[in-house]
Amino acid sequence: MTFLAPVARRWYALPGLLRFTLRRLAAGLLLVLGITLVSFVLTQLVPGDPVTANLGERAAADPAVVEAWRRQNGLDLPLPQQYLNYLGNLLQGDLGTSQQSHRPVTQDLGQFMSATFELALAAIAVALVLGVGLGVMAAMRRDRLADQIIRVVSLTGVSVPTFWLSLVAMYVFYAQLGISPGSGRLNPGTTPPPDVTGLYTVDAVLSGQWTVLGEAAAHLWLPALVLAIFTIGSLTRFTRASVLEVVGNDYVRAGRAKGLAPSYVTFGYILRPALVSVITVAGLAFGNLLGGAVLVEAVFSWPGLGAYAYRGALTLDLPAIMGVSLVVAVVYVVVNFVVDLLYAVVDPRIRLG
Repeated sequence: MTFLAPVARRWYALPGLLRFTLRRLAAGLLLVLGITLVSFVLTQLVPGDPVTANLGERAAADPAVVEAWRRQNGLDLPLPQQYLNYLGNLLQGDLGTSQQSHRPVTQDLGQFMSATFELALAAIAVALVLGVGLGVMAAMRRDRLADQIIRVVSLTGVSVPTFWLSLVAMYVFYAQLGISPGSGRLNPGTTPPPDVTGLYTVDAVLSGQWTVLGEAAAHLWLPALVLAIFTIGSLTRFTRASVLEVVGNDYVRAGRAKGLAPSYVTFGYILRPALVSVITVAGLAFGNLLGGAVLVEAVFSWPGLGAYAYRGALTLDLPAIMGVSLVVAVVYVVVNFVVDLLYAVVDPRIRLG
């Protein structure tokens, strides 16, 4: 094993942050590989016959048609060979062809992922502003009326089912008040802006189409708010608990004794170290928003990744299901990687070496 000594010396000669980054990248790649294996095995265990789901009962009754379809989609091969073929195609950027849209899965994911990404970004932005703000307010007014009200509101947010809240929001703001324009990403008949990022609000700004921007924002705010409610409740509770752990430390009392402004003490001495655990919750919440927006997208007819995955599950569209699983896995890996790096920015005491 002496031949590994020079490699080990070069490895430990690298900066600590670079070693940490490389380790996290390697672990992320192994995790994604494991996700592909698990999702492949689970799709084989799902009850139901993909032949019948895609061809119909009449065509599935013809053995010749069934055999031709299975051969065309590679389902006549042994399972290990199917998985290896899938990995080989994956390395080339080929996720297969969707059996429901008859288009490449990568093309479908690019279309539907942008809609879900826009919805999740808006939801996490609202959740961060309101959740962290309410959590700090509750902690700084501990056991007072404001704290009690905020705790009740946050508990309600994490307890109310998202599907029920979506239906209530659609009924109140669209059917009764007429504030929300309804379902979809744009009004019927409106041409989407030129596709640059896939986010209608951003693309409308880039192309200078302010009318389209107004429509996209009007369609976006209600589903984003509904999707953010649960995350707001979670962030409020975690922020409050984190701030209460920090607020009694000696350096906070020293800052106040120096006569520093209360806002400076709150944001510079209290909130920054308290954000370490909040960042973890926010990162996981963003991954959950991307992967768990199925119900909100269904109620608001939002053409996102959740709706695509739902249709793929109904039709046993194996390439689509595995494509969605891979995208969600990559999102979680990237989010966790970014969260780990942000720890060092928020709290320099954390050593990454």
